[in-house]
Amino acid sequence: MLRIDIVADIVCPWCFIGKRRLETAITIVRKIHPEFQYETRWLPFFLNPDTPPAGEPYLPFLEQKFGGREPVEALFERVREAGRAYGLIYAFEKIRLRANTLQTHRLIYWAQQRSNVDLLIERLFAAQFQRGENISDLASLVAIAAECGYPASETEPYLRSDDFSDIVREEERRVRLMGVRMVPTFILDQQHVIVGAEDPATLSDEIFSLIAQR
Repeated sequence: MLRIDIVADIVCPWCFIGKRRLETAITIVRKIHPEFQYETRWLPFFLNPDTPPAGEPYLPFLEQKFGGREPVEALFERVREAGRAYGLIYAFEKIRLRANTLQTHRLIYWAQQRSNVDLLIERLFAAQFQRGENISDLASLVAIAAECGYPASETEPYLRSDDFSDIVREEERRVRLMGVRMVPTFILDQQHVIVGAEDPATLSDEIFSLIAQR
C-alpha cells in the first residue's frame, strides 16, 4: 500500500488538474502492476492566506494581482487548455468570490477521519470551478457534503463549531515548514516529493521506482 499525500487548496485550478493527472498516472501503473494499491491523504494549503473570512470579489483580486484583465484571461485560457485533455471544463465566469478555504479544509479533515474523500474533493473542485458555488459558505458546504454521503445533521453542527480549526492551521504550517510553497505537491511514501501538476508520466515513473524498491 503506497501512501500518497496531496497538498492542495480547492481554489487552485491546477490542483484540479493535478488530481486528474494523478488518476491517469495510477491507471498507467496498474496496466503493468494490476495489484497496485494506494491510499491518498489530502493536506491543507492556504493559497491566499489573507483572504477575508467572508471572501471578496474574485475577478478584481486577480486583475490587481496579475496586472489587468488581459493577463487574467490568458491565465484562464492556459488552465482551460490544460484541463481539456482530462475532460475538465472550467467556468471561471461563474466564480463571484475569492473564497476563504479554512472551512473547506476543516470539512475535508473531518471527512477524512471517516472515509476516503476523493468523491468529496471532486465535488468541491466542481463547486469552485464549474458550478460557481461559494465554498466558504456553510450552507453550501453542508449541501455538498450531503451529496457525498455525509449527513447534514452531523456536518452542520461540526462546521458551526471551531473543532479541528487549530489542527488544520497547524497542518498547513507543517507543510510550509517542510518547504511546500506551491500546490499541488505530491508526497509519495512520506519522502518523495513532486511539486506541481506534473505530467502523468512523471508521476507514474516515480511510483514505478518506489514499487521496484519494495
